Amino acid sequence: MSDAKTNLGRELALATLVERAPLASSLAAAFKEKGYRLALVGGPVRDAILGRLGNDLDFTTDAHPLETKKILKSWAEHVWDTGIEFGTIAAKRGDTTVEVTTYRTEKYEEDSRNPDVEYGDNIEGDLSRRDFTVNSMALELTSQSPEFIDPFNGIDDLAAKVLRTPASARQSFSDDPLRMMRAARFASQLGFTLDNEVADALRDMSGRISIISAERVRDEFIKLLMSPNPRIGITILVDTGIADHVLPEIPKLRLEIDEHHHHKDVYEHSITVLEQAITQEDRLGGPNLVNRLAALLHDIGKPKTRNLIAGGGVSFHHHEVVGARLTKNRLKALRFDNETIDAVETLVSLHLRFHGYGDGEWTDSAVRRYVRDAGDLLNHLHVLTRADCTTRNIKKAERLSRTYDGLEARIAKLMEEEELSKIRPDLDGAQVMQLLGITPSANVGKALDFLMELRLEHGPLGEERATEELLNWWRSRNRP
Repeated sequence: MSDAKTNLGRELALATLVERAPLASSLAAAFKEKGYRLALVGGPVRDAILGRLGNDLDFTTDAHPLETKKILKSWAEHVWDTGIEFGTIAAKRGDTTVEVTTYRTEKYEEDSRNPDVEYGDNIEGDLSRRDFTVNSMALELTSQSPEFIDPFNGIDDLAAKVLRTPASARQSFSDDPLRMMRAARFASQLGFTLDNEVADALRDMSGRISIISAERVRDEFIKLLMSPNPRIGITILVDTGIADHVLPEIPKLRLEIDEHHHHKDVYEHSITVLEQAITQEDRLGGPNLVNRLAALLHDIGKPKTRNLIAGGGVSFHHHEVVGARLTKNRLKALRFDNETIDAVETLVSLHLRFHGYGDGEWTDSAVRRYVRDAGDLLNHLHVLTRADCTTRNIKKAERLSRTYDGLEARIAKLMEEEELSKIRPDLDGAQVMQLLGITPSANVGKALDFLMELRLEHGPLGEERATEELLNWWRSRNRP
């Protein structure tokens, strides 16, 4: 690489580092004092050059892990060594978190994601084992003056916005198949394209992703989905066949369409819904994982429920029910937490509810049930339902938008009048047992369910009417 490019990379990285991460200098001084080298490495160098450096910094050093730990204990406020097996010690000082890893080389078994770690003796060897050239740059901080190290011309690839591997792509992905998902993730996060060799290797080796744990696949997928442009990464996963192994419901959305049975492109529709849901995330306080998962997965029940209608046309009856079940199963397989699984499953199951009430002719009862069933996810459901309109018919889109405006206005009015978010039966369990002269049993639950149905259908009844209705219900149940 030319001296001009080297100087440019160093200057860009240093300028951002000085501005955003002043603690890096004091950490380098601590290592230098003990006779060791320290370099900022990988993603933080890339991001520093791009002017988007965060508070999580990665370093590499010739100090062995136990020596690194001693130095960090004297420098940081908190130190933890959960990654010491792989040569990594982490620490935190102020708002900055650092990970310092000893130079290393790695050897992989064919059927294993976990490498045999051997410590290296130079930074160039360490950089050669990394995933992509744009992550194989370093800024040596303990030299007489900062030294920009870029043995694989990562700065050129950064300028060209292309993802390329330091070694052969096939060898890189064979060593660590998770790098295939990282390629899709970085493409989404950075807006980069794939080098032809990388793209070919992804297609040829997609099946090797199956040796990666579900948890690590999930974490990469979350980063991709939460990126500024998840369409790019999702398309890479689908086009290369990786999605067939980690999220097979998505490529299945590419349903065959013949000239007699027309319907919208479900795959393209789902990606568009995701993008439209992202534009509304200010309603949810910012980027929201549940919102994005629900938008992407809301129609995954369609392939299993597609029915070709004689004479033309197609139906997808109950695809929301099937889709909710498929969503739950897929998210469980990817080891998502139960709270996320339950929330996304609920949204998928409810995403058609709005369309079941015609053109805004909602009864108060229907509004109450809509709010009750959505619960804490009501705003998420608002976003998903609005995003689910991808028609190119401007008049139809405007009509649907006005109708949903009306529904939200109805909800707001009833919220004010009845505190819909706190819908409860007009009597509690203790009152039910006292009035009916019964002890705790299934009958108490049935009585409360009866009172809740009355509350949803008629609004607040008041204690007197609720008591009368309850007693009449009880007598009818126990009439000889």
